[in-house]
Amino acid sequence: MSTRLPEHILARVDAVLDAVDADLRTRYPGAGERVQPVHTAYVPADRAGADTPAEWGAAALELLHRHADFLVELDTTGSLPAVRRRLAEQPIQDMRIDFEDGYGFRADEEEDAAAKAAGAALAAWADTPGAPASYGVRAKGLAAEERRRALRTLELVLDSAGGVLPGFVFTVPKIRAAEQVTAIVDLCTGLERGHGLPERSLRFELQIESPQAVLAPDGTVPIPRMIQLAEGRCSALHFGTYDYTAACGIAATDQTLDHPAADYAKSVMQVAAAQTGVWICDGSTQIVPDVDPEGALANHYRLVERALRRGYYQGWDMHPGHLITRWLATYNFFRVATDAAVPRLGAYLDRRSGGVVDEPATAEALATTVLRGLRCGATGADELDPRLGVSALEALAARQAPPQDS
Repeated sequence: MSTRLPEHILARVDAVLDAVDADLRTRYPGAGERVQPVHTAYVPADRAGADTPAEWGAAALELLHRHADFLVELDTTGSLPAVRRRLAEQPIQDMRIDFEDGYGFRADEEEDAAAKAAGAALAAWADTPGAPASYGVRAKGLAAEERRRALRTLELVLDSAGGVLPGFVFTVPKIRAAEQVTAIVDLCTGLERGHGLPERSLRFELQIESPQAVLAPDGTVPIPRMIQLAEGRCSALHFGTYDYTAACGIAATDQTLDHPAADYAKSVMQVAAAQTGVWICDGSTQIVPDVDPEGALANHYRLVERALRRGYYQGWDMHPGHLITRWLATYNFFRVATDAAVPRLGAYLDRRSGGVVDEPATAEALATTVLRGLRCGATGADELDPRLGVSALEALAARQAPPQDS
C-alpha cells in the first residue's frame, strides 16, 4: 500500500511494533488447549488412599439420595440424572492430597510415611478408570521453618509414584513475593535433574492467599511477574479464602468467598492471568453438609453459581457433599448459557442480528462458553446447531473463520 511517509520512519515504526507484537505473543499466548477442570478436591494426607475418589463419589451419591427432594428445587434444568451419572462414573476431575493446613505439622517419620503413601495413591489413580484426570499434592510453604520439610515430602511423593505421572501438579501455598517463584523453578529443575525426571515435566500452582501477593510493597501487582518468572511451569492460580481474609483483618464470622475483600483479590488474579493460559481457581467454603446438610448444600450451590457468573470456572471442594452442588450448579449454568449462546452464534454465522448485534469478541465468548459446557459434560454435541461442531467452536473462540465443512 502506498504512503507518503519516509522509508526510514516506516522502518522505525515496524521495528518498534514488531518487537511489541513478539513480546505480547510470548506473554499472552491465549487460553491454550488444556481443558480446565470444574474443581479441585482437597483431602488431608492422613485420609487419602487409592480408594478416596470412589469413596467420595459413593458418599456424595448417598447424600444426594437422602436429600433428593431438596436438590430437585435447585435443579433448574433437569440435570440431576446427569449429576448422578457423574458421581457414579467420575465424581472428581482434579484432586490434591494436602500436607499443609489440612494436615498440619507432624513428626518427620509420620509425614515421610504419609508422603510415600500419597505417591502410591497417585500412581493408583493414574491407572484407575473414573479416577481424577489430574492430581497432585499441596506441600508446605516456602518459609524458612518449613521449606526443607516441603521439599522432602515432594521428593518422597515423586519417588513413591514412580516419577512425574500424567496430570501431576503440586500446589505451593502462601506465596508472598514474585522472587519466590524463581526459587520454585530452580527447585523443579533440581528435582528433574536429581531424580532423572524428564526436563520441564514438573508443573506447579501458586496459591494466592496473602495481601502481598495481590499488592506488592511498591504498589504494583506482582502476579504478572510471578507468571513470567514461572517460565511456563505455572498452570493455575488458586485463591486461599481464609488466610487471605484473615490477613486483611476480616472477622472470622465474615470470612467467606463472597466477601468484598475476596472479590477484589480474585478480580486482580483474573485480570493478571487473562490470556496467559494460566487458570484461575476460586477458593473453598468451610461450611460442609454435616450438621445442616440442606443449608450447607444451598450455600455451596449459591457460591458456585456466583463464581461461574464472575468467570471463575474452577473452585475448591472440601467435602464429598460439595461434589453434588458443584456439578449441579455447573450443569445448570452451562445448560442455560448454551441455550442462550447457540441461537446467537447461529445468527452471527448468518450475519443476522437476532435482536443482538454481536461482534467477534462476543462470538469468541459465546463459543468459549459452549465449549466449556461440552467439555464438562453439561451439554452434548447432538444438542447443538449442526454448524457448531467442536472445530467450528474452536475457530470462533480463536476469532477465526469456521471450517467450511463444520
